Order: sequence, then structure tokens, then C-alpha cells
Amino acid sequence: MSPKTQLEVIVVGSGFGGIASALRMRAMGYKVTLVEKLNKIGGRAQVFNINGFKHDAGPTVITAPFMFDELFELFDEDRKKYLNFVSLDPWYRFYFHDNTSFDYCRKISDTKKEIAKFSKLDAERYEELLQASKKIFDVGFTKLSDKPFNSFFSMLEQTPSLLKLKSYLTVSQLVKKYFKNAKIQSAFSIHPLLVGGNPFNTTSIYALIHFLERNWGVHFCIGGTGKIIEELKQLMIRNDIKIKVNVNITKVNLDKKSIISVEDQYGNTYKCDKLIFNGDPPTFYDEILRKRKFFQRKKFMPEFLTKYSMGMFVFYFGTKTRYPSVAHHTIWMGKRFKGLLKDIFDKKILTDDFSLYIHRPTATDKSFAPKNCDSFYVLCPVPNLQGKVNWNEEALKLKNRIINALDNTILPNLKDTICNEFWMTPEDFKNNYRSKHGAGFSIAPIFSQSAWFRYHNKDPHLKNLYFAASGSHPGAGIPGVLSSAKVVENVIKNE
Repeated sequence: MSPKTQLEVIVVGSGFGGIASALRMRAMGYKVTLVEKLNKIGGRAQVFNINGFKHDAGPTVITAPFMFDELFELFDEDRKKYLNFVSLDPWYRFYFHDNTSFDYCRKISDTKKEIAKFSKLDAERYEELLQASKKIFDVGFTKLSDKPFNSFFSMLEQTPSLLKLKSYLTVSQLVKKYFKNAKIQSAFSIHPLLVGGNPFNTTSIYALIHFLERNWGVHFCIGGTGKIIEELKQLMIRNDIKIKVNVNITKVNLDKKSIISVEDQYGNTYKCDKLIFNGDPPTFYDEILRKRKFFQRKKFMPEFLTKYSMGMFVFYFGTKTRYPSVAHHTIWMGKRFKGLLKDIFDKKILTDDFSLYIHRPTATDKSFAPKNCDSFYVLCPVPNLQGKVNWNEEALKLKNRIINALDNTILPNLKDTICNEFWMTPEDFKNNYRSKHGAGFSIAPIFSQSAWFRYHNKDPHLKNLYFAASGSHPGAGIPGVLSSAKVVENVIKNE
């Protein structure tokens, strides 16, 4: 019997990073228990079912299907037997305030035609941006995304490559090197917002997303993200991973520099030889460990200088009619772009205007709504809770402004057909997911909070504490947290 079979790994948090970590540890031979605060697994990838309408609560875009393939292949199974990923076209539709639109398409030729509606010169330079993105991807994703940056010297080794790729530029600055039209600039700068960053200060490393999408496409899972969670749950059950829900870890017990057990809200103790935390790292240090001497970032980034991602107001609703002209993914752009993001990220104020991400899964999968109806999810970037917005007063006002804006543009007569409305605010992200300041994606992906400067995947002080989460390397988003689990696996293999 392998010594590993006697060792207990506790994974706290069942988001994609936690589930992937549990599967990878089990494949290595460890006993694994996955514990989740909520009443079902999935973390932010919850599913809401309301009167026949289904809503994926969190992530909706699949851009690296092979990363899910890997999890099934750990146990000699085929993901395609359980999950059907369909390629979308267009990937995203950008709707601008002046009633113009731009489809970001599966084919490069179609995308260039769409860009040419705004600027023929920009259309000609699109493939130059893709080449720049590929160079970043070849280093930032292929070489570094599953490598730990637990040592400052490991980052120094990559400094020449990072400088060569001009990672000191922001995403916005990089995009402006290739595009001159303001609308096209904003459309191709938007990706950092999908992982919690302001494109005007997020490192251009995140421009690799352009090539990542081109390489594998933009997909939707039939049945939704919740279907992915359910099939991964069954994969865990088939391989003897214990799953416990309604377990909120509140305390760790230490023996010198090791965690020997964790405790939940009821005082139940869970022995662990290794602890993998899939929640927000600052929450772990502030609320669970509660020993500031172990706080891994304070030496180089004190809390008052730490930048957190924006908050999110997520509005869910159904409609009693269908909107067939609305794409699966729509980026609804307000009149302001840079100024609005400055208000959200820097001033942390809630303004009357906004930009929106709109998910209409019924464009691809009609099971998300009753017959002749549509299901919608609208994400509105807002200040995190450092902004002191009174969400008890402002949520309803913001919801009504969003309805008015959509009724006047891409969802005519929405006021007459909308039904089953509900929403989540940064307060819900704080309470449900224990997210520091209610931030949607933990700490922001700026240069000074990336690689070694981000939370390490292995704690530098405690021997058996690991992080697979959006706040740790390499960052947020489904590919980010799945890569984070791979980093933890590699660290443990090399110990």
C-alpha cells in the first residue's frame, strides 16, 4: 500500500479550482475530502432554478476545453461521454451606445469584415494583434501558467521573456498599438474585465486571451456550467472522494509550522496532512488562520496598498417571449469606457451609467427556459465593498436602470415581458463566497500582483498549506483556476 493512501488531503471550497485539486490529489493516491460552505458544490458556479427558468450563477464561457478533458483523463475516462461543448458563433456581440454593433466571430475572415465596418486599417492589423497575443500566450500560458512562482528567483528567470513581451504595458496600451478606432479599441480591451481587471492598468500578459480563444474557440456546455459541476461531482464520487456540504471552515489548528486539522462552524474537526484552500486567500489569512505573522503578502504588498477586483451586480430574469436576434453573449457598451472604469476601480463610486455582459443561454440551449421564453443573466461591473455603496438602497435602482436601458435597445418591450427577477450584489459575494470586500475575482490582475507578487500556491511559512484559487497564481477565470490546481499538483509532486 502506498504511503499516500494513508494521507488525508482536505480541499476547502468546491469551485472549479477546488474540484480540480481534489481530482488531481486523488489521482496521485491521496485520501481526499472536499468541503463546501454552501448546500451544493460548485462555488460561484451555482445554478438557480426558478419557475422553469434556469440560470448559471457564475462563469458561462468555456475557452480551454482540454483542461476539462485532462480531469477525466486522470481516471481514463472521456469527457465527451459526459459533456457536450458546442462552439459558438459569434463568440461575442458588442453593442455600442449609438446602436452600432460588432460581431467577434469564429472565423478570422468574418471578424475582419466586422472590424472593417468601423475601420479598414484596423481590420488589416487584426492579425498583427493575434501574432502579438500568440507570443505572449507561448510564454504566459504554455510555459508559465502551471509553474509555481513560490520563489522570487523563479520570477527573475522569466524577467527577460516578460520584458521582451512588453508585459509592463497595459492591455489597453497594447491594443492601441494595433487599432485606432475607439470602439474597436474598447472591444479588444474588454477581456481583463472577465477576470476582474481594469484594462487600463492590467498587465498586457492578459492579452494572451485573444490567442487562447483563437486556439480553442469559445464554447458553451449543453446543460450549462451546472452540468459541468454535476458531471465532475459524479467523477469524484466514482473515485471515492468524500464530499461534504454546509461545512464552513472557521479555524485551523497548528503544530509548529504545519496545519494538523481544520474546524467548521459546529466545532467538527477534520484531520489533514495537506490543506488546499480554494477560497479567497486574504479571507483565509484574516478570518481562518488569524495569525498575521503568516500573512504571505505583507512583506511586499501591505493590505492598504493591495488592489482588489471590481464588484459585480448580477441580475437574473426570464422573459415571456423570445429575443432571437440577441446573441448568446452580448457586451453592451455604455457611452463612457475609460471614465466609467476609473469610477468603478479607482473612485469606487456607483454611477448612473454602466456597461453590461449579457448571457442568453437559450440562444443555444432551449432547456434553460419554458417554451417560447428566454433566460437571461446580466453582469454589471460595480465598485467592490471598499466603495461603501448601500446596496439595500441602490440594488433596486440599478436593476431598474438596467431594465430601462435594455428595453430601449436590444430587448424591446422588456418591461412588459420580464418575469422572475432576482439579483446578487457584492454583499452576496462576501456572504456566500467569503470574498474579501465582495470583490468578484479576488485581488486585481495588475503587474505588481502577478506571478511571484500574487498569492503563492504554496504558503511560504506553513509546510502543508496550498492555494488553488483566483487570488493565487496564475489568476482568475476558469483556465486560471484550473491551472492553479495543476500548479499545486506540480508543487506537491516535487516535494
